[in-house]
Amino acid sequence: MTRSTRRTAAACVAVLIGLGAGCAAPPPQPPRTPGAAPAAPRGFTLVASGDVLPHTSIIDRAHADAGGHGYDFRPMLAGARAVVAPADLALCHMETVYGADGHYSGYPAFKSPPQVAAGLRATGYDSCSTASNHTLDDGADGIARTLGALDRAGIAHAGSGRTAAEGRGPGRLRAGGAEVAHLAYTYATNGYPLPQGRPWAVNLVDRQRIVADARAARKAGADVVVVSLHWGTEWQDEPDAQQLGLGRELTASRTHSRPDIDLILGTHAHIPQAYEKVNGVWIIYGMGDQVAGEMFNHEGARDARGNMSTIGRFTFTRPARPGERWQVTRAEFVPAWFDPRSDRVVNLNRAAARGAGLAGIRDRIRRTVLSRGAAEDGLLMGR
Repeated sequence: MTRSTRRTAAACVAVLIGLGAGCAAPPPQPPRTPGAAPAAPRGFTLVASGDVLPHTSIIDRAHADAGGHGYDFRPMLAGARAVVAPADLALCHMETVYGADGHYSGYPAFKSPPQVAAGLRATGYDSCSTASNHTLDDGADGIARTLGALDRAGIAHAGSGRTAAEGRGPGRLRAGGAEVAHLAYTYATNGYPLPQGRPWAVNLVDRQRIVADARAARKAGADVVVVSLHWGTEWQDEPDAQQLGLGRELTASRTHSRPDIDLILGTHAHIPQAYEKVNGVWIIYGMGDQVAGEMFNHEGARDARGNMSTIGRFTFTRPARPGERWQVTRAEFVPAWFDPRSDRVVNLNRAAARGAGLAGIRDRIRRTVLSRGAAEDGLLMGR
């Protein structure tokens, strides 16, 4: 898919699949010789990255990067662009909500500058999950500002909503001839109650609902269903019991022998966790924080793991016959580091990073990612 087509696809988001709303017409096919069989649409690549969690230091850096006038998040994200931009479909996780009129804050109640959205778009992201434990940090107003800014940047979103249709519906995108449904859920909202009369404001993790939503998306025409889950235990390298149990249940769910969910993308733990193929479906238990700033663990100590992350990259191949499953035929992870000295994303498999004394960080990420046997199922470390 061309970059212009991705922008069109990204605009077709947050619509309720049950209403049958569709995206713009697919891009024109190349001319073919009379009598020749039409060319089969190719597959597509999907990349996904971890939490975008701007602490106060990150907000200050973006202000400095804008020359003291506004906020510019493009420089700090630029190191991910070489992986993100070439993909047919790129998904991020926007953990925080946006503030307004200069009223921005970091931990514990985050309100980020809305210019984050422009930085994500410039990096190449098409859609973001927005369901997290911080989605209600500024109530319904925070959700509205966040989704509005993403809309203006041309970024699709899933997991929270300004209306019932938007909140309950998945994001719909197109890539390589496939219709992709993006669903997103969070384990909790830090004790903030759902806004009165708006139970759909943010999607909460519930196995039965996730399966029902996935099946509804498939029935409405989705070829690939991707589920983003904000889950797990912070600062724990191993996926916890809830992640393992829910992951098994969701990947085991099938309709007519076809998995209801094709890929699970995990966030929240602040650190990279394992990739694993379960019941024939890839799960990333935790991608780590793509953007966070200098991180402190629950003991109050600086913890370098909080600046480690991965970008997952999956190649989907179209089925031989209509109605069959789109298969992941190549699975990769790219190790990344958010340098707290420069506040920049660093691809740890690029030549410059390999020469900067970061090999030990890269190798730790690799060990964690492969700790549940993903290499035996074909997971590769990419660039």
